[in-house]
Amino acid sequence: MATMKEIADLSGVSRGTVDRVLNHRGSVRPETAKRVMEIAGQLNYQPNKAGLILAAQKKNLKIGIILFQDTNPFFREVLEGVEAKAKELAGYNCQVSIRQVPFDESCQLEAMDSLFAEHIHGLVISPYNAPCIAEKINQFAELGIPVITTNTDIPSRRMAYVGSNYYLSGQTAAGLLGRMSFGETKVGILTGSSHILCHTERIAGFQDIIRRRYPHISITGILENHDDDKESYQQVKMLFTRRPDTNALYFTAAGVYGGCQAVLSLGLSGKIKIFTYDNVETTAELVRNGVITATICQQPFVQGYRPLELLSRYLLEGAVPEQEFYYTDIDIRIRENI
Repeated sequence: MATMKEIADLSGVSRGTVDRVLNHRGSVRPETAKRVMEIAGQLNYQPNKAGLILAAQKKNLKIGIILFQDTNPFFREVLEGVEAKAKELAGYNCQVSIRQVPFDESCQLEAMDSLFAEHIHGLVISPYNAPCIAEKINQFAELGIPVITTNTDIPSRRMAYVGSNYYLSGQTAAGLLGRMSFGETKVGILTGSSHILCHTERIAGFQDIIRRRYPHISITGILENHDDDKESYQQVKMLFTRRPDTNALYFTAAGVYGGCQAVLSLGLSGKIKIFTYDNVETTAELVRNGVITATICQQPFVQGYRPLELLSRYLLEGAVPEQEFYYTDIDIRIRENI
């Protein structure tokens, strides 16, 4: 196994310089850092795990996690990813403190203040899209508490984002509808909240594509259901009462089960195209039964696991995330492959 001394000898620098480069500590000239990293890669250098664990145990780190409530089954899978990584980090004496909150900026601010009072060293958050949340994230960054956003993003001084490219996933949904519909198509949009950036980005991407490529598609309404099945049921029924010419539905978030139950109660199953997101069991069953035309998945486990992995590596090893955006795969499921 390669050592820092061997890397230093081949790079023509001191062992201290190699240590600073590999552990992202201090200032090193870019050309020197590049040469050290190239040689470390050629030698397949691996850090001393025993030393890393010992150093980590002395730090006694705590990372805060803020997710939306798992009344949306999607977030149960995100939480599974968080818990899997938290279990790994327990051996490094790194504690993970989790909060789950509704779509409400005051609740999210309260959770952030609560975790700050616990003296967290870093934060992973699915942010409510409001200026006060962005400002709070910026305050954390100024205080040396790095933040990584997951599932949905917000313009701020956060370190990185892990989740779907929501604009692209909205464009994908529009492309599916455009290719699977013929003649005049009128689509109703059911969204979670106009204050969640991923929901609004999905709508924006969808509108962009139908405007540019599918003139036979128009939107009959955009309704919020706050990821609630009961509210979604009522909103879909109201939509068809007001606009009975609607022949397609696009769900940008949760509330899919409730909305589809309204479709079934109206005897419209099989008569309209329905496009959704995620592969939670209730949605998968509706796809298998032919109620939902297609659903677009976004790796919820990864959205829980990877941000905690990135943040813990930064706090434990000084490894800065290599990129700003870590996009999950866009995975289209239909009855034949779900």
